[in-house]
This record gives sequence, structure tokens and C-alpha cells, in this order.
Amino acid sequence: MSKDYYNILGLQKTATASEIKKAYHKLAMKYHPDRNKGDKNAEDKFKEINEAYEVLSDPQKKARFDQYGSYDPGQQSGHGGFSDQAGFNFNGFGNVNFDDIINEVFGMGSRRQHSQQSMAQPGADIRYDLSISLEEAFAGTTSKISFRTFCLCNKCGGFGNASGKESDVCPVCRGSGVLYKQQGFFTVEQTCLSCGGLGRVIKNPCTFCSGLGRVLNDKNLEVTIPKGVDDGVKIRLSGEGECGVRGGHSGDLYVFVSVKPHNIFKRNGKDLWCKVPISITTAALGKEIEVFSINKAPIQVKIPSGTQTGQQFRLKGYGMPSLKGNTCGDLLVEVCVETPVKLTKRQKEILQELEDGNNGNTPMSSGFFSKFKDFFAEK
Repeated sequence: MSKDYYNILGLQKTATASEIKKAYHKLAMKYHPDRNKGDKNAEDKFKEINEAYEVLSDPQKKARFDQYGSYDPGQQSGHGGFSDQAGFNFNGFGNVNFDDIINEVFGMGSRRQHSQQSMAQPGADIRYDLSISLEEAFAGTTSKISFRTFCLCNKCGGFGNASGKESDVCPVCRGSGVLYKQQGFFTVEQTCLSCGGLGRVIKNPCTFCSGLGRVLNDKNLEVTIPKGVDDGVKIRLSGEGECGVRGGHSGDLYVFVSVKPHNIFKRNGKDLWCKVPISITTAALGKEIEVFSINKAPIQVKIPSGTQTGQQFRLKGYGMPSLKGNTCGDLLVEVCVETPVKLTKRQKEILQELEDGNNGNTPMSSGFFSKFKDFFAEK
């Protein structure tokens, strides 16, 4: 007597392929022998469910069943029916693998199709510390750097094969990199030991790189340092890091810039600062002095009479250039009045006359000692 496969799966004849598949998964989980050990009825029901799904999931078989209301598997070449002798076993149950049921029910259905891994592995990023002068930071420069790292094997082209071609698909896991082992109701995923989870194997490794596709070598590069770069700036050179394994993409090179201390100028952001000594006469009488910028350009600075130590003069546009835009910072010139040494007898007499004739022309010292007197006079 012919069986009603729709009824076995609890469906109407108008059921779609998606509904057929969903109903089959639900019933297969319910009646699977691993969940019903020793239950002969559940085992028979499971076989019946598989038989129904075998027909309804195949468009040609389904069409024949829908047209004639029955399906004789013996008429189809390559199939021996649905008996135990026809290929049913409790590891796969015919053409339907229970592992696939588990994977799809728990959202793992696409794992097999997309779990294939490549032997190619990306290379690591590299850090390089570069020290430059303040003058180089001001003008910008091109620095030659050299470091030792893994580079592409030119003999095998990075594939690791002596033939210079891509490696073969692992015959054990068929390129997936994993194997599935059924333990009772659950399916355990294990890394394929044959290929180490890479999905591919190298039968004849390159003798130059031992199959890695890369070799340790010196790498020489030129790094462009933009003008205005500051201490601690990081420059990224894409793909200039460690070479990948067996054709994998290279890592990046990160150049960390440090600016050496300068013996004249100090930096504060875009501004530069320097201290300039002036003579006591220049401070007292006033004078125009010449200083130099970081790029050695001469600058005239007018020192007014009565200038005191610590007084600053801002020179617009003589500082460091900005990394963003065409603007420049300022140069701050701080003067320091220098006390003369090794005076002649006449010079000492002149200074003494200046001291004796002090009539309020040293306001800073006069004001300071006046405050001292008031402080000690307080009770």
C-alpha cells in the first residue's frame, strides 16, 4: 500500500520546500534513535520520516508522487529502496546525515559551507622607533630605515610549495579544517590533525622557506616625515610589516617618531622658545639685536631701554609649521640680562658712580625692599 508522505510529515500537499524541510527536522529530532534508545517504534518512525523526506525533498520524486500518489524507489537507479539493506545506518541514515540536522537546528547549517580555512595567515604589525632632529621636524625629511623581519619567499612566491603553486586541499577534511564526531545526541567539532585546521596541505614544501612562504631578511625602506611632525607622532605604512604565511597579507609598519632635544630651542606645540643673553648696557640703553630662527633665518629684535631679565618678545610666524594647514607658530625670545665679569678698575668706578647716583631708576629692587621694610615694621 502506498504511503502518504505528506501525512507522515504532518503537512498539506500545498506545503513549500521550506515547510517540508522544517517539518522533517522537527520530527527527525523527536524520533532519532539516539534520543529513543531501545524504542523500536521510534526507530521505525524515524525511517519512515526519512523515507518521506527523501521523496518530497527531491523535485523529480516529489512530482512523480504528486502525480501518481505513490513512489516506487525500485524504479530509480542508484537507490535500493528504504530498507535497512538500502543504506540506512544510524550514523547517517541514508542520504541524510544527522550531523546536518543538528547543525541546522542550532544555527550551524552554514558552518560546513563556510568553515573552509586557508593556509594563508596574515603577518604581524611591526613597530619602528625613529629619532629625528628638531630641524628635520621643522622642514620635513625622508629617512632611510632598515629592520629585520619576515619577507616573501621569492623562490615559491609565498605559497610554500616547491612548485610555486597553491597548496592542495586536505583530503581528510576536504578543505574545511575541521572534523565532526558524533557523541550520543551531540556532534563535536574537532580540528583536523592532518592539516592542523588549515584546510590545505603541502606535499612538497619549498626547501628555501621550509614551506612557510616567507624568510627572515633585512628590509630597507624610505619613510617620508611631514614637516611639523611632533614628538610621539605615529606614521602607518600599510603592508610594510611582517610578511604573511603562505600568501597571507602582510602586516603594517608603524613608525613612532621622537624629536631629539635641541640645544637652543624648546618646543611647545607649534611655538618655539629660546633664551637670549643681553648685556647690561643693552638692557639699560636699548638696542636692536639679531637672533636666528630654527631654519637659520636672521631676525632683528628691538630691545627697548629698561628691559628686564625674563621679558619675552613674540616673533610671529617663526615657530613650527602645522601638520594641518599652512600656518606656523611663533618664536618666543626671552632675554636674560647678563652681569659683567672681569671688570677693569675704570669700569668698576663707573658702576659705582651709577650705584651712588641711584635716584629711583631701579624700580623693581626699590619696590621689593620697600615691601620688606613694611613687613618687618608690622607688629
